[in-house]
Amino acid sequence: MRGFFESYIEIMPASGGPGGMEMKEINQQFLNGERALFQEHDSRISYCTFADGESPLKESRDLEIDNCLFRWKYPLWYSKNITMKNSALFDMARAGIWYGENISVQDTVIEAPKNFRRTRGIVLQNVNFPNASETLWNCQDIEMDSVTARGDYFAMNCRNVKASNFTLTGNYSFDGGCDIEIRDSRLLSKDAFWNAENVTVYDSFISGEYLGWNSRNITLVNCVIESLQGMCYIDNLVMKNCRLVNTTLAFEYAQADVEIVGSVDSVFNPKGGVIRADRIGELIMDGRKVKIDQTRIEAGEIGKHLDRASWEV
Repeated sequence: MRGFFESYIEIMPASGGPGGMEMKEINQQFLNGERALFQEHDSRISYCTFADGESPLKESRDLEIDNCLFRWKYPLWYSKNITMKNSALFDMARAGIWYGENISVQDTVIEAPKNFRRTRGIVLQNVNFPNASETLWNCQDIEMDSVTARGDYFAMNCRNVKASNFTLTGNYSFDGGCDIEIRDSRLLSKDAFWNAENVTVYDSFISGEYLGWNSRNITLVNCVIESLQGMCYIDNLVMKNCRLVNTTLAFEYAQADVEIVGSVDSVFNPKGGVIRADRIGELIMDGRKVKIDQTRIEAGEIGKHLDRASWEV
């Protein structure tokens, strides 16, 4: 049997609600069953638990949600103008926020995978995604600040992304993304930024094999990078004041304008442009594969200069 606090709904006068409308107050409810608050609108929902029952807030709009727990599938589909604070989406609240518009989430843990799909206008501040597998797919107009995520295929095919103080552990991130700006972040991500376009990363650390393949207009500024066969197959790669640690076979078939602080272990068959470094441990330029005179190498020292890769000798 439900107690008093599990069935308390009260209409309160407006105080800064969306459009100045009167806001319904829904407080400390335990809600279950299919579409528990279907098409809810112009409401403040506080200290509520959404238990078993799919799509509890489907087709909702103009909601302020705080201190709520979501324990089941598809909580916010086709929803618009939603703010959520100090809440939690548990593991079974998967595929939680799809086909939405103007969604703001702050100080919240989203444990469930596959969150945010085909959603536009997303603001995330101090959000933790401990299982971010297949999260933020095909979304656009995204702002992230102090977000932590762990999971593969984060932000695939996303457009117009701005992120700062972002920490990611997970491979294949930002595949197919466009118009991405990242600042003061740490990415441990194999195959990051594949098939991407117009990506700029400032003052960040990136570790991961095969960084940026098959992309165009990739700019890295004041970054520290560790990568095996990174920055290859890129049309218009720009690197300014970057340091490459434990980085080998870099820049294969890349059209590049690169400025490296310190040394790079090996450079392999760049397509064209200029590569500057204090030292290149091994420079491989195979005239059968690339036009050597299309790339200018400016290095204080080159340890070895080879005309083909070791596996072709």
